[in-house]
Amino acid sequence: MVDFLTERVLVIIPAWNEEETLGAVLDEVAAELPYVDVLVVDDGSTDRTYEVAREKGVRVLQLPVNLGVGGAMRAGYKFAVRNQYGYTVQLDADGQHPPAGVVTMFDALSSTGNDVMIGARFAGEGEYEARGPRRWAMKVLSTILSRVTRARLTDTTSGFKACGPRAVDLFSRTYPAEYLGDTVEALVIAARAGMKVGQVGVTMRPRAGGRPSHSPVKAAVFLVRAMLALCIALTRPGVTKEERV
Repeated sequence: MVDFLTERVLVIIPAWNEEETLGAVLDEVAAELPYVDVLVVDDGSTDRTYEVAREKGVRVLQLPVNLGVGGAMRAGYKFAVRNQYGYTVQLDADGQHPPAGVVTMFDALSSTGNDVMIGARFAGEGEYEARGPRRWAMKVLSTILSRVTRARLTDTTSGFKACGPRAVDLFSRTYPAEYLGDTVEALVIAARAGMKVGQVGVTMRPRAGGRPSHSPVKAAVFLVRAMLALCIALTRPGVTKEERV
């Protein structure tokens, strides 16, 4: 397994206007994972997200404009490489991702030899459920991306991901910033670069506060955008030899 006492592990938390929930998330990370470093990427917030992170004593990368989760995570991966972190995990600032699940993800990453390990909501753990068009889109995406990655995946839109050294280096240079690119296209990029992708079941939680990124009204829109993101990912050329690790 990944030895948190000897390996350099960075928890990357992309945050956009999450002052309501960020403090509690950082407290939980400190309690559950006292041996890892934390980087909050303030994605152009207009509230007190930056101040909350600073008050908790963690490093903060403040972006001047909102780039979206993909742009924020690419900045986080660049920070990880420049500061010689070998492993990273993406943790949302809204409280949905349980910090206690990070150990489970890294145990699976180490035991399988994978480069990317997804914390999956639909893999036998927890009671998280998506309905209607959003659920249908997730099933279609999972079916196609399972073939692309040659792994059985059930939750390809999960942002709860642990990465090993090769994936961290690759994503610092190629991580997509487009809508859903941080989940769908990132997996395609990893697979085409020869990375091994897998998943492990985790228990997700409801948002602790703030506004959800998707509402029932937007479910159909999500379906269209998800399919478009997948089409774009599959038609783009793979990474070049220079971009491979």
